[in-house]
Parts: sequence; C-alpha cells; structure tokens
Amino acid sequence: QVQLVESGGGLVQAGGSLRVSCAASGRTFRSSAVGWFRQAPGKERELVAAISRGGSTYYADSVKGRFTISRDNAKNTLYLQMNTLKAEDTAVYYCAASKLNTISGYPDDYDYWGQGTQVTVSS
Repeated sequence: QVQLVESGGGLVQAGGSLRVSCAASGRTFRSSAVGWFRQAPGKERELVAAISRGGSTYYADSVKGRFTISRDNAKNTLYLQMNTLKAEDTAVYYCAASKLNTISGYPDDYDYWGQGTQVTVSS
C-alpha cells in the first residue's frame, strides 16, 4: 500500500517557477514508476511527466524543456520542478504511482493517487 501526499502548489505569475512535491509512504514507492498528472477544468486528466524506478523519464510535449521530474528514493519523495510557467499550465496536479515499473499515459494504469495540489498561473 502506498499513500501519496502532494504539496507546493500555489499561485504564480506567468514566466515564474514552482516546485511541487509528493511524499510517499510504503516500500512500494521505490520499486514503482511514478508520475505527475494534471487536470484542468473541463479537461481530461493528462500525464505531464513520469519516472521509472531506474530513472528513465517521460515528458509530455507541452512541458518538455520547462519541467523536470525527479525522485529521491531515500526520502520517498517525488518532485516536479516547473519553470517558465504558462497560463495553460493551470490545473490540479496529482501524484500517481504504479505497482509495476511501467510508465504509462493512462490514469487507469496507476494504482495509487494523491489528493492533488492546485497550481494557478496568472497571465
């Protein structure tokens, strides 16, 4: 069992930076692929970035070059550094973990979810 708790969301101006964190409990985190999804009002939940147990990463085209995902297995923590933020990045950001070490863009492939943290970018 894994419990995920996000933090670090907030309001930032366009062009600014923000880092969101996800603290995980349970040993499964270290052997899992984990990722950040986001969901804006009226839109489907989409994968923003993900990282495998071994450190392989995936980024959505919309955030490549601006966002960086990282994990600290010793601290059981996942991070998403977001730079050069745009108004279209405004969404609730969710941390998710898969029991398998498989990066997937489908929310149904993830077994554990955090409660989400709001990121609002003002233009």
